[in-house]
Amino acid sequence: MFDYSFMRNAWLATTFIALLAGPIGYFLVLRGQSFAGHALAHLGFTGASASLFLGVTPFSGALIATVAGGIIIGFLGNRLEHRDVVIGIVLSLALGLGLLALHFYTQFATQANSLLFGNVLAVSHTMVIRLIVLSCICGVAFLLLARPLLLTTLQPDIAETRGYPVARYSMIFFVLCALVTAACSQIVGALLVFTLMIAPGAAALQLTCRLKQGLILSAAMALTYGLGGISLSYYTDWPISFTITALSSLGYTLTRIYRAVSEH
Repeated sequence: MFDYSFMRNAWLATTFIALLAGPIGYFLVLRGQSFAGHALAHLGFTGASASLFLGVTPFSGALIATVAGGIIIGFLGNRLEHRDVVIGIVLSLALGLGLLALHFYTQFATQANSLLFGNVLAVSHTMVIRLIVLSCICGVAFLLLARPLLLTTLQPDIAETRGYPVARYSMIFFVLCALVTAACSQIVGALLVFTLMIAPGAAALQLTCRLKQGLILSAAMALTYGLGGISLSYYTDWPISFTITALSSLGYTLTRIYRAVSEH
C-alpha cells in the first residue's frame, strides 16, 4: 500500500487532521453544539463552490466560508432561543447556494462530488503540507485554550465572574472548529464531517467523564477510523468515505452497548 505516493499522502494528511479533529469534536459534543459543526461543513461546501466564481482554490474558498460561519455562530452563542432551527435553515441554504454555484459550472460536477464526499487519495503533496501546517497551528491554539474553554463550556456563569469573556472564547473556539472542518472536508467531504469530528468525541464521552482521558480517547478513535478506513478501502475497493463512516458508526455503537452493559 505504501508503494504509492498518493497513499502515503493520504495517511499523512489523515493522521494530522484526525489527531486534532477528535479532541475538537469532543468539545463540540461537550458543549452540545454538534449540529453547529455540521453546519460549518456545509458552509465549507458553499465556499468551495463559490471559489469557481472568485478564481481561488476550492480549499481557500472553504476556509473563508467556514471561518466566517464560525465567527457568526460563536458571536451568537446562546442568544438564539431556537438556534438549532436557525442553524438547520442556514445549513440547507448553504447547501442550496453551493448547488446553485455548480449549476453555472456543470463541468465541475466531478469536483462537486469530491467536495461533498471527500477524496483523500487526490490530496497532493502541497496540500498535505498545508493541512499539516494548519493542523499544527490549530493544535497549539487548542492546547493553549483548553483550560479556559473547559470552564466556559461547563460553568459559563462562574467563568464570567472570574473575568473570562465567554462570548470571545466561544468565537475563538468556533473559528478553530471552522478550520478543522475545512481540513476534514478534504478527507470525508462536507456531508460526512461528523465522521471524524463528532463520532469519536461522542464515543469518548460514553467511556469516560475525565477531560484528559476523553481527549486522548477521541484523538485515538479518530485516528483509528481514518487510517483504518483508508486501509479497508485499499483492500476492498470500497469508497474511503464509506469505510471511515462505517468504522465510526460501529465504534460509537459498541461504546453505547458497553456503557449500557456496565451500568447494569
